[in-house]
Amino acid sequence: MKRSLLLPLLLVLTPPFMSVPATVYAQPAPPSSATSPCKAADSACVTEYLETLAGRIEKESWRDQAYRELAKTLAADGQALKALPLIEKIQNPDTKALTIRGIGMEAAMAGKVPEELFTHLRQAAEKITDPPSYGIALTYIAMGQAFADDDDGAMATAADMKNDALRHKAYGETAEIQAEKGKFSLALESIRQIDSASFRNKAYKNVSRIFAERQKYQESFDMAVLIENPVMQAEAIQFMLDEQRRSREKTRD
Repeated sequence: MKRSLLLPLLLVLTPPFMSVPATVYAQPAPPSSATSPCKAADSACVTEYLETLAGRIEKESWRDQAYRELAKTLAADGQALKALPLIEKIQNPDTKALTIRGIGMEAAMAGKVPEELFTHLRQAAEKITDPPSYGIALTYIAMGQAFADDDDGAMATAADMKNDALRHKAYGETAEIQAEKGKFSLALESIRQIDSASFRNKAYKNVSRIFAERQKYQESFDMAVLIENPVMQAEAIQFMLDEQRRSREKTRD
């Protein structure tokens, strides 16, 4: 009699979850490949899907960013020409300029620069109506050309820039890339195109540092002594000496 009273009491006091089958808490199965729009290895399908997805982003700045990053990916994968139409979809002029830079630099770094790519990028830049963004776009094109070893094209692009400050910057940036590639004479020629003494001195100093960091100490010193400002020249030479010392210490270690 006591046992028959105890059983109902236990059922009342038992927490509800104790009687729930364990299968209720099982993790849902991952979606089958049939529900996925692409196979991950199919880059063409994935990039097309991503472009469609980017178009559905409501906030303009985020949408522009998505198009910019996709354009860089396409260029790095050897599809720089396919990336060009994405520039037109971007609204912000600065983001357009950065996209132009991304396409040119990614294609150059990947060694996959289609013929006339920089001509197309220049045409895209010409459609930018905001003057500062337009100037920046040309600077980026010149940098991409220098990275792709199109040094004549880089010089011509920089020379076309009407804004003095941006033109000087373009020559300086081009010289730095040429220095990174070990092209002393071309870097020197680019810097000599700079009319402003302050911009020119800064470019000499930056390029001198690049050569020093690459253990090209004579080139570094030869570039440093061209700096007209004695303080900047002393700093550049000191940096070169410090780099030499650090290199010797590493060798001893």
